[in-house]
Amino acid sequence: MTSPLPPVSAAPVLDLAPVVPVVVLTDVSDAVPLARALVAGGLTAIEVTLRTPVALDAIREISGAVPEAVVGAGTVIAPEQVTACAAAGARFLVSPGWTDALLSAMRASGLPCLPGVSTTSEVVALLERGVREMKFFPAQAAGGTAYLRSLAGPLPQARFCPTGGVGPDNAAEYLALPNVACVGGTWMLPADAVAARDWARIEGLARAASGLRDALRDAGGTCR
Repeated sequence: MTSPLPPVSAAPVLDLAPVVPVVVLTDVSDAVPLARALVAGGLTAIEVTLRTPVALDAIREISGAVPEAVVGAGTVIAPEQVTACAAAGARFLVSPGWTDALLSAMRASGLPCLPGVSTTSEVVALLERGVREMKFFPAQAAGGTAYLRSLAGPLPQARFCPTGGVGPDNAAEYLALPNVACVGGTWMLPADAVAARDWARIEGLARAASGLRDALRDAGGTCR
């Protein structure tokens, strides 16, 4: 059944920076300084995944204390999570996959959403429902840049945020594709830096990631 509600475009979120950091927090006290470091480095769209018990509290803390951050909720897999994420202050929603029930709940929230796809049929099904922005996950395992390049011809209206196996060594290859708006990744959040609360290091890695689009443009690659 096709969802009756119109989609809220995720394009403004995807266009904020070339990389959306995918954040997994185990200590809510790290949420605000981590978000501030990412924003200072130029990465303003921040996906906090619902993989830990403190995720919703972390979203709430970032939303209240770091207004420059556009904080979203990731790993949204159930309709009931959508209401909780919106109440916590999430400004966009990301799912690793989708069902009609989940898509309907995300649309009903009024928040931009990025449903996950890994096959052509899933892309076509979302386009049929009016959704143009999607998460491509798990990007490398699902075919990587070659797969996305193959989709650009027949399905040019779809735009993707590839996540999963994307890092500093291949992010530019993804960003050079005409149907890739940005990429998601964790490489600017090394576990040892988070554990040490080395926010300066994280800010530096974020700054390097935020400059990928300019570097690609300077090199003559495709870039929006």
